[in-house]
Amino acid sequence: MNNNSRRDFIKKTLIASAAIGVGGVLPAFSAKSYNNIIGANNKLRISMMGVNARGNALAQNFAAQPNSEIIHVCDVDSRAIDKCIKGLTKYQQATATGFADFRKSLESKDVDVLVVAAPDHWHAPAAILASQAGKHVYLEKPCGHNPREGELLINAVNKHKNVIQMGNQRRSWPNVVKGIQEVHNGTIGKVFYAKTWYANNRPSIGVGKKIAVPEWLDFDLWQGPAPRRDFQDNLIHYNWHWFWHWGTGEALNNGTHMVDLARWGLQVDYPTRVSSNGGRYAYQDDWETPDTQVISIEFGPDKLITWEGRSCNGTPTEGSNVGVMFYGTNGSLQIDGANSYKIFDVKGKLVKEVKDSGPINTASLTSPSQQLDAIHIQNMFSAINNGGNLNSDIISGHQSTLLVQLGNIALRSGKQLEIDPSNGHIRNDKKIMQEFWSREYAKGWEPKI
Repeated sequence: MNNNSRRDFIKKTLIASAAIGVGGVLPAFSAKSYNNIIGANNKLRISMMGVNARGNALAQNFAAQPNSEIIHVCDVDSRAIDKCIKGLTKYQQATATGFADFRKSLESKDVDVLVVAAPDHWHAPAAILASQAGKHVYLEKPCGHNPREGELLINAVNKHKNVIQMGNQRRSWPNVVKGIQEVHNGTIGKVFYAKTWYANNRPSIGVGKKIAVPEWLDFDLWQGPAPRRDFQDNLIHYNWHWFWHWGTGEALNNGTHMVDLARWGLQVDYPTRVSSNGGRYAYQDDWETPDTQVISIEFGPDKLITWEGRSCNGTPTEGSNVGVMFYGTNGSLQIDGANSYKIFDVKGKLVKEVKDSGPINTASLTSPSQQLDAIHIQNMFSAINNGGNLNSDIISGHQSTLLVQLGNIALRSGKQLEIDPSNGHIRNDKKIMQEFWSREYAKGWEPKI
């Protein structure tokens, strides 16, 4: 899609979709009022944190919006900063300023929104710092590395009254919204079960060697809130997902999206029981999180969500490598990775299909659905400028993230978890709560509200 076509699409979308903290905010910061958030050119001013892969694609999407521009590009990888700034020239006239340390960007009164696309262990700490600095936040999923961080984010929004939108973009895709409405309206009867899945063919990451940190990388700042570990050659920039110290595994990497849709469709909040089985089965290497995992999430006596993750065997389920299937008394409804859905009767016969002609590449690591994601971005902008409702506020984001976090806790503890449905906390097991609900932080980097 060329730039003119892209901007035409976004314009149509706009019409249609009508200093205590982690490491401390740097000393020059003084809080600004939310009543003066628009730049002189009537555009929201964006700072990007983490622009190596997904963040680079997000930066281009934010730059392409007619009502925002990227003014800061922040990354611990100097090569990524240069690449991102150069790529933005296709979408905006203004030249962004690069920062190795995003906290320097937060000092600026010109920044309205911080977009967090750094590794998972940075998501909540960075969003909390931005909130304290008077910024709004677009936060890639998952919203936190552990359950406590989600709770801290909710506290931050309650205190600072800013906007935090989590990046589970399918909440804004028009046909996905219609599909969920069909579930809510009783099209397939009483819905009692939602099956979700993700499958890929990821290769082995091998056994890493401890080597000197490359000159282009600030590895100390990359680790940030995480206790320090040595650099190794199979960690950056993607494989950190599979190390518990920094990542959260496939369950939160891709499971969050589909489990979020399942929770939305079933109209449930916190579960009553969670169990999980799985492991690192395909290869023997440094990969710590499961490559094969099944999570069962029960809500009282009559609703269930399951998630099946297969990182190393991409055989499709129900014809798709990613999706959610809702099962009801009168039929089933499937939403896969695209902006579409299918309805089946109780015998499995297809009775309705709603498609989107736009291309979706669910295997893309960076930007599988850039045009549709623009709707999610504009929803956030509307909330900032006009006080509109967020499609994925941080309470909803935490509730969905928590479901798969609990799945990982059940797997790692080897126990079935009994859950308090009023707040999602694990019942009657202080040891598990103490070990897994939060994490150890590097000294001086503990997130606080």
